[in-house]
Amino acid sequence: ATTATTATTMSAEDAKATAAAADEDAATAEPALPQTLREQMAGQRVIVVLDRASLETVRTKKGDYQLLNADDHRRIASRNDRDPSDYRPDILHQELLALMDSPLNKAGKLQVFIKSASNVLIQVNPKTRVPRTYKRFAGLMVQLLHKLKIRSADGKDMLLKVVKNPVTRHLPPGARIYGMSCTGQLYNPNLFAAAMPDDTPIVFFIGAMATGHITVNDHPYIEEMISVSEYPLSGATAINRLLGGIENHWGIV
Repeated sequence: ATTATTATTMSAEDAKATAAAADEDAATAEPALPQTLREQMAGQRVIVVLDRASLETVRTKKGDYQLLNADDHRRIASRNDRDPSDYRPDILHQELLALMDSPLNKAGKLQVFIKSASNVLIQVNPKTRVPRTYKRFAGLMVQLLHKLKIRSADGKDMLLKVVKNPVTRHLPPGARIYGMSCTGQLYNPNLFAAAMPDDTPIVFFIGAMATGHITVNDHPYIEEMISVSEYPLSGATAINRLLGGIENHWGIV
């Protein structure tokens, strides 16, 4: 898996800065995590795939690398005849914060994957603490896209890593798979969670892009498209509503 750049390494100064950000921001106190793969994929378990995330890097005139974004790289978008809304990694940042800070994750019942628009698949360790600021998050993503992995400060844990496609190879057999879209079947989050099976992992595909929708045509293994509000919501808000219903049903406070 590669990014959409032609370069292979960051400048020494940039690499040092992003490594420091990774050490300070990417590790957190350990949640109550299942230890084995079987434990991770069994019973009350939610797996979220953040789909079509904007994760591309560009080499600047200074020789370092930046994460392409609509605010800083509009000229690149115009030059490549691309919509600036294609460059919105801030959406992924917001959604990851909502997921990794959730009580569901801290209870050890959440696994997150990121699928980029350029087909890079990333596995996120539940122990990962997402950087609070976008600048540090962008630096961390640049480091990940070039090195293909991020370890914890003590080197014991792999916090982020690029893994092989397709994403279905990482999903447990028999899991119920749903896609989230404002055009999906409307459910009250609490009632939807109450109807979920307690002995089967649940997978949600959630868009991490500015425009468009997750569709069954893109992911034919999706059983149903669902919505958790009659109003259009940001991805992070939809995630909070969805996980809140599940946490309430499973007694996670």
